[in-house]
Amino acid sequence: MASKSSRGPIDLPGFFADLVRCETRLYNALNDRLRERHGIVTSQFEFLRFLRDHPGSRVADLATEFAIGIGATSKGIDRLERQAWVTRRTNPSDRRSSLLDLTAEGLQLVEAAEATFTTTLAELIADVLGGPSGPAAVQVFSELRSVLERDQVGLPTG
Repeated sequence: MASKSSRGPIDLPGFFADLVRCETRLYNALNDRLRERHGIVTSQFEFLRFLRDHPGSRVADLATEFAIGIGATSKGIDRLERQAWVTRRTNPSDRRSSLLDLTAEGLQLVEAAEATFTTTLAELIADVLGGPSGPAAVQVFSELRSVLERDQVGLPTG
């Protein structure tokens, strides 16, 4: 059942379509700019940024954060490792898993790419989220993400 707002019921299929299309367009635009300036794509930037902020993480930690499968996450880390941006070390608590860290080159790359990412995203969303309803929109999406994560909605099954 659709929720009601002061302007009537929310068009949930329309909301979903807007949400997905916005995400796709933003992701694609960021991909293009990151590829052009740094030779990486958005998913690689996100992995590098996560590892900068959470050194010693496991592949499973990234998979949980990004709600993607372990296999896809491991392949993504393999690519970053081949580029010498990430290293794996044995996990002393569980020798079956590895702990991941950025190399000096990986740290340099993520720092430069973050400036591009932030500037590009600001350019793309400033006209809408810079207005009076921007902070409320940001809060709503933050709350929605929190509820979905708390309830473990949308986790990969395989």
